[in-house]
Amino acid sequence: MCGITGLSTVSKDIDVQSTLKKMVEVIRHRGPDDEGYYSDDHVGLGFCRLSIIDLVTGNQPVTNEDKTIWLIFNGEIYNYLELRETC
Repeated sequence: MCGITGLSTVSKDIDVQSTLKKMVEVIRHRGPDDEGYYSDDHVGLGFCRLSIIDLVTGNQPVTNEDKTIWLIFNGEIYNYLELRETC
């Protein structure tokens, strides 16, 4: 199972990137295959990945086309083949 971390970045008294990396390191056993990070003025997100399905393109965080929405999630989309046919 993958690991997810997050924190508020409203306080400027912390090093967000360093803190996120430390948080992910603590849960590395949950997802040793990859890691990803995102932060802005409001939130910091960290992710460690256990690759089971979608070995090539399952890296996170994911974003929409104009990078206004960022998402980290743990789960499988079981009907992804059918959904891909509709795109």
